[in-house]
Amino acid sequence: MAETNFVFTGNDTTLRDQYFATFRRSEHLEPEKALLMAILEDAIHCYRKDRAARDRAGRERFREVEQWIMEEGDDWLFSFNNVCELLGLDPQFIRRGVRELRASPAEPERPRRRAGAHRHAA
Repeated sequence: MAETNFVFTGNDTTLRDQYFATFRRSEHLEPEKALLMAILEDAIHCYRKDRAARDRAGRERFREVEQWIMEEGDDWLFSFNNVCELLGLDPQFIRRGVRELRASPAEPERPRRRAGAHRHAA
């Protein structure tokens, strides 16, 4: 399985290793795990993209994703805690990285590459 360029936080290789180790456990992910990973990846992408948003919609998206990530409960199937636990990730570790990300200056948004997308030479 090809590794995609997906960054949780700065230079912390432990989380990156934990993330990719989740995928290396089996050659094929069950569809449910792929869905959970897509939810988590999208949340972190929105957090990074919208943390310095100036428009109302961006600030609202950031508020929603931050609330989902920081909420400690696990009473909902798709709570942040449950998503992380089902993927074998430590929710507190990811929260800590997200908090550190919020404290750092916002980076310019880079286009996301979809899994399986290939560059074609002209």
